[in-house]
Amino acid sequence: MVKHTSPRPVPGPGDAKRGVDGHLAYLLRQGAAAVRLRMERELADLNVTPPQFSTMTMIAAYDGISGADLARLTLLTPQTVNVILRNLERDGALQKAPDPDHGRKLRLSLTPHGQQLLAACRERVERVEAALAETLTQRQDAFLRGWLSSIARDWLDEP
Repeated sequence: MVKHTSPRPVPGPGDAKRGVDGHLAYLLRQGAAAVRLRMERELADLNVTPPQFSTMTMIAAYDGISGADLARLTLLTPQTVNVILRNLERDGALQKAPDPDHGRKLRLSLTPHGQQLLAACRERVERVEAALAETLTQRQDAFLRGWLSSIARDWLDEP
C-alpha cells in the first residue's frame, strides 16, 4: 500500500518558489501577469484591454504603421492584431488608409476619438507604472529598465 502525504499548500504570490527563491523566468512571468491584471482593472470601465492600449500606443507613436509592423512592435500575433484593429475601427478609434506605394498595405492611424481614448488610458496606465516604480530608487529603476531592454534587444531577434 502506497502512503500518500498531504499535499503542501500552494504558496501565495511572493512566497516560497513564487518569491525570491523562485526561478527568474517564472518570477518575470508572474510579475508581468500581475501588471497585466492591474492594467485590466484600471482600463475596464473604458472597455479597453491592455493589448488594445498597447496597439493604440504604438499607432500613436508610429502614425501610418502597417499591421505587420504593429504586430512585431506589440509582441502580438498578426491574427490577434487583426482582431484588435477590427474592434478599434468598429468603435471609431482607428482609421485605415491605403499605402500610396503598396496597393494592398494599409496604413493605420488613430481618429480624434482614438486619441482621446488613448489619453484617458494613458492617465490610468501611468498610475500603474508609478505604483511599480514607487519602491525603486532612481538607480534601481535605471538598472531594471536597462536590464529588461537588453533582454529584449539581445533575445527577441535570435533565430
